[in-house]
Parts: sequence; structure tokens; C-alpha cells
Amino acid sequence: MSDDFLGDRRKALEEAFFRKENEKHLADLREELARKKTKEELRTTSGITEDEALEHLVSLGVTGKTLVALTLVPLIHVAWADGKVDEREREAIGMAATGKGIEPRSAAHRLLTIWLEQPPDPILFDAWRAYINELSSSLVPGQRGLLKSQILAFCQTVAESAGGFLGIKTVSAAEQAALAQVEAAFD
Repeated sequence: MSDDFLGDRRKALEEAFFRKENEKHLADLREELARKKTKEELRTTSGITEDEALEHLVSLGVTGKTLVALTLVPLIHVAWADGKVDEREREAIGMAATGKGIEPRSAAHRLLTIWLEQPPDPILFDAWRAYINELSSSLVPGQRGLLKSQILAFCQTVAESAGGFLGIKTVSAAEQAALAQVEAAFD
């Protein structure tokens, strides 16, 4: 009877082991499928075709629902250029977010809030640069110029919102460098 008991225990242990292995493989498969679905959603929504850029976006938590927040990345980049985001910069970015249709309590708004609380990984700006490069290549020169001037105007507003004295707006050297990086992304 002890041989039957040991055989049953061995079988139960084997089944438990393989069940755990199967669960792990299923979880890995679900994660891989979710990443692929998110990449395809971003590819469709954004027009980005480069896999590496899409992978960067997915790794940063960007989805089709939060893609609109990605359009605010250059503003975030300029705001953090001097190492901090002050209240006037937050307000300027908040107005831009509202103008883009980002609703409070939306996924895009939560992502934007995170970016305003702590500086995002520099890879986020690299992902935006790849995004804008792809997008720019699909636009005619007039559209590209309009997009560039709109984004640069928003970035300039954020840069100027933090500094100034007696109505004279100033932009720090770090913010000037960030503005130059944003502008260079279009070239």
C-alpha cells in the first residue's frame, strides 16, 4: 500500500509542477500577445511603422488610449530641462492637455501626471523623436511646417512661463537647448 501511496504522491507532485509550468507559460504567452496587440494598436493609431520605436513606446506604458499624451512629450521635455517643473509650467502643460482633449481621470491624464511628478526616462523623448520623424515623413512640407511651428510655439510658451521679470520673458539656457532638440526632431 505504501508503494501506491508514494506513486500517488509522485504523480500529484508531477501534476502540480507541470501545472505551475503551464501557468507560467500561459502568463508569458498572454503578456506577449498583449504587447503585440498594443504595438499593433499604436502602429494603427500613430502611423509609426518602425518596430524599435513601437517597442520603446510599449515599454514606456504608452497605449492607443494614451498616445495623445505622447504629443505633449516635447512640452514635458522642455519643462524638465532645468531639473524641475514649476507651477506655471504645470499650468501651461495642463492648458495644452485640455486643448488636446485629455480628460481628467483618463489614462492619458494619469500618464501626464506621472511625467509632471518625476522626470521621465530620456528614452521617452527618443520615442517621441522617432514618432515625429515617422509622422513628418508622411506629411507634405506645408503640413510638416505647421506641425513644427505649433509644437514649437507650445514648447516656447512652457519655457517662457517659468521665467521672467517685470513682464520680460526669459528662457534658461537648458530650456533653450531643449527647444533646439525639439526643433531638430523635425529635420
